[in-house]
Amino acid sequence: MKRALLSAIAVLAFLNTSQAHNPGAYLTWNREISRAFYARCANCHRQGGTAFSLMTFAEVQPHLNEIKDQVLGRKMPPWGAVKGFGDFRNDQGLTQEEIELIAAWIDQGAPRGNNPNVLPPVPKFTKPAKFSIPKGSIELAGDVTLTRPFILEGLYPQKVGNSKTARLFARFPDGHLEPLLWLYEYKDGIAHPFLFRNPMELPAGTSVYGIPEGGRVLLLPGRKK
Repeated sequence: MKRALLSAIAVLAFLNTSQAHNPGAYLTWNREISRAFYARCANCHRQGGTAFSLMTFAEVQPHLNEIKDQVLGRKMPPWGAVKGFGDFRNDQGLTQEEIELIAAWIDQGAPRGNNPNVLPPVPKFTKPAKFSIPKGSIELAGDVTLTRPFILEGLYPQKVGNSKTARLFARFPDGHLEPLLWLYEYKDGIAHPFLFRNPMELPAGTSVYGIPEGGRVLLLPGRKK
């Protein structure tokens, strides 16, 4: 996850520098797009992964229309939440810049590029650690008001059923609201935690609501910093 984040940062830094010198920069698979795919897609879309491989130019070509639709619809990678509604340190969804980059490349005819020497090295893959539910987690199957203070590290939606979207909020005792998580196109089969960049202190009397009917969400405990 850390390696993917650093790779994504490198992609954006390269693009910003390139486009600063040439705003109409011609995008190619060899130079820009392979880096974005390696950083964001290849962990699943590779030989031995959980989906068809997108590691090479030849493998990407038959799926261009599908890729554009999935990227513009924010369905891939399957992060399952709306950006900007909560701030998560493990956010694996594409940034707006990456979405525009991939879509623009496809609109340009998805050129490969003439210089194979600018291709980045193929990333090394490690099996992601299985998420373990920490002790002290609170399971919610509906709206709840906390009877004790709680340091909220993140949320783990275990089940959302057929709901297409769900917005979770925390209402503090003084009445103000804090957005927690806006689930969108989230699927139970790819359940994963959403870990806040900074833990949130919830005092006793805080209400957490927005869990869809039949849904089940865990509040993950953290430590005060």
